[in-house]
Amino acid sequence: MAGNNPHPRANNITLGAVGILIGIALLAAMDAIAKWLVIDGIHALQILAVRSVIIVTALLALFAAKRNLRELHPTRPWIQAVRGITGIIAPLAFFVSLRYLPLTDAVVTFFTSAFAITIVSALVLKERVGIHRWSAVVVGYIGVFIAMSPSGTGNIAGYILVLISSVAYAGLFTSGRWLTETESVASLVFSYNAGTGLVACLLMPWFWNNMQASDWILLTVLSTLAVCGHFAMTYAFSVAEASSIAPFEYSALLWAIMFDYLLWGSQPMIATLVGAAIIVASALYVLRREKIHHQNNSRQ
Repeated sequence: MAGNNPHPRANNITLGAVGILIGIALLAAMDAIAKWLVIDGIHALQILAVRSVIIVTALLALFAAKRNLRELHPTRPWIQAVRGITGIIAPLAFFVSLRYLPLTDAVVTFFTSAFAITIVSALVLKERVGIHRWSAVVVGYIGVFIAMSPSGTGNIAGYILVLISSVAYAGLFTSGRWLTETESVASLVFSYNAGTGLVACLLMPWFWNNMQASDWILLTVLSTLAVCGHFAMTYAFSVAEASSIAPFEYSALLWAIMFDYLLWGSQPMIATLVGAAIIVASALYVLRREKIHHQNNSRQ
């Protein structure tokens, strides 16, 4: 219900920036653990199934203890159900890609979600996108091809999976921003994880691998990071305009480089960094043009 979201139309940049920086740090740590597990032979679907069960159970217990289960109840259940069930594509494709790519390469390629959001807005929401933004999108994808240089350490299948993930994330982002006008942050996080968990659990019999105690511990930590990160990100975009705080998402690159170096002794290739610079610059230009576009519309 709309009353559950205290700032449905606010633009508190400070709160939004803090929220997104915290969220990015938590989710970057989650990605590092996911890569560790995938390399260790744990299937991405298995990770999502266990993660979702832990998150959904924890949320139910938490809000039951607070006697506020109503906070988890969606006001548009069918829309949230579809969002949750189809939302598995984004994390599944990304986690599978980590078997083929260094974390830094995966994160850099995932930055193209900014361009995917522009494309989805134009094709699905019929938003008017001018030549400036279309040009930035094209240049941004050129940056991806540079990052995918044959001299790099990644596999083409990994890059394709991340691009699929970025498009799926664009759909999640667009629908989430729209739904925050009537849905609480808690209900969005709960419904998304419930839908993702349902799909993953149904597919589990074909992908389950036995896990050691250390794997369960890592999955529990991963799940905790995931729910805290999703809360922080969802809250950030509910209190601030995307164009104001989205640039802070690129702090993920610093985390990815650090985790790659500390955990796997991997350093990014020059081509990856050049591609990243082009992608980030293009994405920031897209955000700037979007802000100008919305300002012009508000004056009309």
